[in-house]
Amino acid sequence: MTPLHLRSLGYRTDSIFTRFHGQVVDLGDAVALTNPSSPSQYFGNLLVFREPPRPGDRPRWEALFASHVGQPPTTPHRLFGWDVPAARVPEFQEFLDAGYRLEENLVMSAPALSPPPQPNRAADYRVVPDTDEAWAQALETQVASREDDYEEAPYRAFKAAHLRGLRAMCRAGLGQWYGAYVDGILAADLGVFTDGAGLLRYQSVGTHPAYRRQGLAGSLVQFAGAHAQAHFGAQTLVIVADDHGAAKRVYASVGFSEAERQQLLLQVQ
Repeated sequence: MTPLHLRSLGYRTDSIFTRFHGQVVDLGDAVALTNPSSPSQYFGNLLVFREPPRPGDRPRWEALFASHVGQPPTTPHRLFGWDVPAARVPEFQEFLDAGYRLEENLVMSAPALSPPPQPNRAADYRVVPDTDEAWAQALETQVASREDDYEEAPYRAFKAAHLRGLRAMCRAGLGQWYGAYVDGILAADLGVFTDGAGLLRYQSVGTHPAYRRQGLAGSLVQFAGAHAQAHFGAQTLVIVADDHGAAKRVYASVGFSEAERQQLLLQVQ
């Protein structure tokens, strides 16, 4: 069974980025995703198991992670997921007792999108040009739109490296970076990337705080989806949202619906 035979839309589209920057290795009962150039990136460095955890799995899972993904200080975390829909109820109390945190994400999909109920028609929506100046603007927008609990300096360093990798993927013909411009200013941006087999995955949807609540995010998500589908000839759009955040309502307003719920176990070391 190859990694592409994972049932999960979320993990299958996560592998778009790992295949480009690192490795996706089938271990039999698990798939190892590794990105040596960014070992601290959670979703670039994890194990995805075919089956959810059972009591007693923690030592073996941790040993596999150390052998096939990494260990401190190079890889400062452990992250485990399992394919969905799960064949049975996960049993992960031993992980929680050992200091792991349960993370839950909502994976949403759509065959096509429609404009939001209140679209922003004043902005200019287009592919961000491949220039240093344009990508520098994208970095500023992404940093400004970060969540409040992220400190600016480390987040800026992380995001600069992340965008360099996504720009390289765009240059390789695997994606497009899109922006919503208001009076020439990049007010919102995001990326859409292809697996080459009919799936498109969104990345890093962000709106500058000065331009929020103006319908930009929903309008840009819809524009980018339609443009990327036409450009890449793909059938299914995939986006991942925090199940407890507000973004999922924006995505639902343009046609995304729940496809699956991911559960992951994270330990930061």
